[in-house]
Amino acid sequence: MAAPALALRDVTFHWPGRDTFGLRVPDFQLAAGESVLLLGESGSGKSTLLSLICGIVTPDAGEIQIAETRLSGLRAGARDRLRAERIGVIFQQFNLLPYASVSDNILLPLRFAPERRGRSEQGDAARLCSALGLPDDVLQAKAGRLSVGQQQRVAVARALIGQPSLIVADEPTSALDAATQDGFMGLLFDQLAATGSSLLMVSHDERLGARFDRVVRLEDILLRESRAA
Repeated sequence: MAAPALALRDVTFHWPGRDTFGLRVPDFQLAAGESVLLLGESGSGKSTLLSLICGIVTPDAGEIQIAETRLSGLRAGARDRLRAERIGVIFQQFNLLPYASVSDNILLPLRFAPERRGRSEQGDAARLCSALGLPDDVLQAKAGRLSVGQQQRVAVARALIGQPSLIVADEPTSALDAATQDGFMGLLFDQLAATGSSLLMVSHDERLGARFDRVVRLEDILLRESRAA
């Protein structure tokens, strides 16, 4: 049986200096190739959960596993390399380098991920842009000159380049109207089918759920807890 793309077991976390607020995840798994929509409102802890999954912060206890690799015991540099190799992130604000070209933005993760770079072929950036409906001449354009919808698609191409096993998306459709949102989701799922990557998307929009293999409410997997003052 293939290892899950993501697994959290008995994970607890408290922000330093904020001991009266913490999170606990008893058990959550995302299968290889599966897509899950995680529904949660603002302030529900989803940003903290994504930071834990990506290895940006470490849990107080418990285990987080990305494919066959456990994050516990890894030093910060090793967690950074694992994130670069295995996880493609689509940020809510896209986090593109505005004065760099679209090509440089898409290829940026490969500079830090030799295995992922090895899975990428010359021309992959152009093929992803074409598949995502971007114009043929977009690769040399400055990212900051693109429309919001175009920047979003560049952010998706950057996450997918090199076929990471897990795509994590943080509210990627929040700035889109319904028609643009639907088109974007169709393009995203077409590319996931082509790469075989798993998808964990966090959103507050229940209308997105029909496209996903599973819809999970954050409060069903993530418990907020307080320590005694």
